Amino acid sequence: MLYWLLYGFVDQVGALNVTRYLTFRMIVALLSALVISFLLSPWFIRKLKTKQMGQVVRDEGPKSHFSKAGTPTMGGGLILFAVALPTLLWMDLFNPYVWLSLAIFTGYGFLGFVDDYKKITQKNTAGVRGKQKMVIQVCLAVVVVAYALAQGWIDGVIHMPFFKHMVFSLGWGYVVFAAFVIVGASNAVNLTDGLDGLAIGPVMIAASCYAALAYITGHKEISQYLQFPFVLGVGELSIFAAAIFGASMGFLWYNAYPAQVFMGDIGSLPLGGALGALAVFSKHELLLAIIGGVFVLEAVSVITQVLSFKLTGKRVFRMAPIHHHFELKGWAEPKVIVRFWIISVVLALIGLLSLKVR
Repeated sequence: MLYWLLYGFVDQVGALNVTRYLTFRMIVALLSALVISFLLSPWFIRKLKTKQMGQVVRDEGPKSHFSKAGTPTMGGGLILFAVALPTLLWMDLFNPYVWLSLAIFTGYGFLGFVDDYKKITQKNTAGVRGKQKMVIQVCLAVVVVAYALAQGWIDGVIHMPFFKHMVFSLGWGYVVFAAFVIVGASNAVNLTDGLDGLAIGPVMIAASCYAALAYITGHKEISQYLQFPFVLGVGELSIFAAAIFGASMGFLWYNAYPAQVFMGDIGSLPLGGALGALAVFSKHELLLAIIGGVFVLEAVSVITQVLSFKLTGKRVFRMAPIHHHFELKGWAEPKVIVRFWIISVVLALIGLLSLKVR
């Protein structure tokens, strides 16, 4: 919106020519999202307290978490706003990839809102039933990906990271694969969001990586030089990714230990879905398993725990997701958080090695 408005006056004000550069719009989108998130958070937290939107803590969770009961949750609602507005202001409004990603982002955000609202009003941790939530997530992802594939905006090809010529064409089967990536990422981030700032840190790291990957994939010369798939127009997704980074940074200021606010499902579900969408539309789907390896670890720990208990009656971990396992082993919450962030940075660097190691 602002992009088109400001660029329209470039003949009168030559300096406005800078708005046509994607890198400039990435930076201002990031800063805009940061300012919105940081400045509005105190007001938003007060509103959540007034509405008594307090966190409901699981009875079977670590005892140290009982003190967190009543801490304002649903802070992810501000993240949604702080991401969507700068994206709309600085994106090319005719770019389909950003609109499709925003559809996933806002759709999952609405689902998260309903889930959080039910938890708070019913005073339990159940919320929307798991099967219902999964069906809604899958349906939205399938519709968005199928539409993109039908329009020819994406293909059904998977590119293996670290290998130049290893590609697999799935045709329409790609819809199932892409939906799995998006839904899996959404739920994995949701599972990770159990400690103060634990999820938002790796989200920022992954978003910054995909801002770079989307930019490269949408740049013909750079993508050809690096032997990446080139997708015309997908570079605009770097604005969306940059906005996620900025909004998350502003939120982290208040979500850092000890948290003044939690994001809730209204934040974790859309942020995970957005990372999945960025991976799919930038054609770096498999890299998300590395760059977002902390999320994968959390999800696998839950699956392992459930399967082990059902098959053998024994638990592999003291508690799942795995961050609770380390808490029960005696690690202080800040230590768990920072060490998981360190792991996330290392995994992101490994993922970015695919830029040259091919």
